[in-house]
Amino acid sequence: MLADRLQNAHLNSRKPKILVIGDLMLDHYIMGSATRLSPEAPVPIVNIERENKIIGGAANVASNLVDLGALVHLAGMTGNDTAGEEIIAILNTKSIDTHLVFKDDLRTTTVKTRVIASNHQIVRIDKEDTHEISRAIEEKFLKEILPYIAQCDVVVLSDYNKGLLTKSLSLKLIERCNELDKRIIVDPKGLDYSKYQGAFIIKPNRKELAEAAKMDKIHSREQLIDAAQVIFESTNASFLIVTLSEGGIAIITPEYCKILPVVATDVYDVTGAGDTVVATLSYCLALGFSIEEACSYANFAASIVIKQIGSATTTVEQIVSAIKTSKVNVPDREQ
Repeated sequence: MLADRLQNAHLNSRKPKILVIGDLMLDHYIMGSATRLSPEAPVPIVNIERENKIIGGAANVASNLVDLGALVHLAGMTGNDTAGEEIIAILNTKSIDTHLVFKDDLRTTTVKTRVIASNHQIVRIDKEDTHEISRAIEEKFLKEILPYIAQCDVVVLSDYNKGLLTKSLSLKLIERCNELDKRIIVDPKGLDYSKYQGAFIIKPNRKELAEAAKMDKIHSREQLIDAAQVIFESTNASFLIVTLSEGGIAIITPEYCKILPVVATDVYDVTGAGDTVVATLSYCLALGFSIEEACSYANFAASIVIKQIGSATTTVEQIVSAIKTSKVNVPDREQ
């Protein structure tokens, strides 16, 4: 069974080594109750009951991978500020290697502040700089990262379009991975997917795919395939893995499209669910599972984290339990 194979591989294989490269951010949650409106404007008054700060972006991918059982190197950029220091401190508590995390004196660390009352998000406030890193910083960053590609099993590019993963840097990283026969998985952002030319997997959600393919919306399987073909033409990627919310997960190549059904569950917060999907895909592929098996595990992992408020993570034990108790038909090993 799928659950047993994951458990056995997790317990009996060496820990996968995964390099995560991407935009780092701090998710700041302000939680409380709202029982009245402000007399100054028609907005709720939130009485703060607690606050929490969680690593987000590529740091959340790394956090997910560590909780799954991987050995992780994280490469990214922060500003030279308090928020950047807080990200490093949280990463250190999770034993995530941070010596490839650099500071840019000209950058403000991205902070997303969400105000939540009674499990409902009232507002999100972003503080960030999104200008591209300088060519000098890019060259230094690339020089430090390249030796680690040879040591890892899988490379993840977690692009939040905050300025780190320039087109030239992304292409150089992908080129080096291909030279070393290392699989590279991209969580994309923005409209120009040509910056991901040669990637093994590109994992957009449905909205991101439609925007990149210059389509209004994707409503049908045919539209999904048409949009995917646009991306294949500009990237020559091996696979597109598209998260479809209530529609499940689509596995697409230039030759076929298979959609895995959604795992029914309560939804409280989808923040970071895409990070969990990318992390689970990477971890399972590094353990030797097929694309379809890895996507099935990722589907269950996402169903676990969206039940929690904020960027959450899950474990192999929780995924195994979710599979065993699910009524969803999951694919057995490909013949």
